[in-house]
Amino acid sequence: MASTRNSSPSADLLTRVADCLGQYVRRGERLTVALSGGADSVFLLYALHKLSVSHGFQLSALHVNHGISPNAAHWQSFCERLCAAWNIRLDVSRVVVAPRKDGLEAAARRARYGVFADVNAEWLALAHQRDDQAETLMLNLLRGTGLGGAAAMPRERAVPGRHGLRILRPLLEVSRKEIEACAHQEGLTWIEDESNADTHFSRNFIRHRVLPLLRDRFPGCDAVLARAAAHFADCQNLLQELARDDSKKAVREGRIVAAQLKKMNDARARNLMRYVLLRESVTLPDTVRLYEIVRQVCHAAPDSHLSFDLGEKVLHRYRGEVWLVPHFDAVMEKE
Repeated sequence: MASTRNSSPSADLLTRVADCLGQYVRRGERLTVALSGGADSVFLLYALHKLSVSHGFQLSALHVNHGISPNAAHWQSFCERLCAAWNIRLDVSRVVVAPRKDGLEAAARRARYGVFADVNAEWLALAHQRDDQAETLMLNLLRGTGLGGAAAMPRERAVPGRHGLRILRPLLEVSRKEIEACAHQEGLTWIEDESNADTHFSRNFIRHRVLPLLRDRFPGCDAVLARAAAHFADCQNLLQELARDDSKKAVREGRIVAAQLKKMNDARARNLMRYVLLRESVTLPDTVRLYEIVRQVCHAAPDSHLSFDLGEKVLHRYRGEVWLVPHFDAVMEKE
């Protein structure tokens, strides 16, 4: 293939990654790439390696060894060799994946993001791309998500509980096919996770069985779904702004004033409750339970003492105020 660097797909994609970096990453900041060894993360590391000098950021990589696949050690070794060849520092973290009722995929994600939260950098770059975005949107919709889930994955966001660390997804608007074509053009190699072909997993079922049918009937549906997620994200941001404004009136010293919550219409009251729970890193209860919590909080008698166990924390209503306490502290109060 003739070399046409100024107009090649790879050069164009590097320009798009550079434009993303220019919006967010400042000179001198530290950027860590989550490196699985797959095509997407290998190309992202390659692109950031090419751009690190001109953009003046400090680049490193992180590989999470989940220990699930019999090939896990091989994947780790591949990432170590790749980073050594490119003179990039690689940190490796081995995790124990403990599945719960929500399955192995969710457990692996929890373990991985637990490691991500400890990254010592200003930025954590993830290699999610447009196909991942479409899959995430469909998965969340099938779970009955609200706007937050329908918004799928943002291009940039903070890491809850970690001040100073933000997640960046420079490839989120790029298709998997385009990334692999550019990786081939640059002569890159990568590993294939055999579990990606197992349609027992919900995401793989959508990837291999559902989306191909949709593409046949609705060409370009991946881009359309990703665009829809962006629209949902805009709406979610507006709801967050509304909740922040409402919290100035209804939240006093970290406690919700029940009388102020009661003045709001039901949807607005629930929106504020979601905002408060998420701000405190509490997993949202399902829709039916959230509706009931807000109803009881708003309409209980002034001297009522209500308590709702939300797992990580307990929500109390007493003397007209609503607040959260750690679950252990709540247990101690009752004894």
